[in-house]
Amino acid sequence: MTRPGSFRALSDPTRRQILEDLRGGELAAGQIGSRFAISGPSISRHLAVLKSAGLVTERREGNRILYTLVEERLAACVGRFLSAVCPEQIVLRHTMWSPVTESE
Repeated sequence: MTRPGSFRALSDPTRRQILEDLRGGELAAGQIGSRFAISGPSISRHLAVLKSAGLVTERREGNRILYTLVEERLAACVGRFLSAVCPEQIVLRHTMWSPVTESE
């Protein structure tokens, strides 16, 4: 089941950029904040929305808060939505993109 707020979390371009930045691995809140021209409290709110939606996790290391992308949660959220909205596309994708074997 999709967590409440998953699509709300994905609706904001800053949050989508944070998710893209986290694809490269774990980042500290300060590292994330330095990539944007907005205030620290605004970044904290964006991170809280992403965490609430289950799209990122956080862990503390000393006085730093480190964030990690939860790729499987993001994939499951989007995948379930696509399967519900356009199930025939899922079938087409599997048949069109399946690898061709030598016996075919």
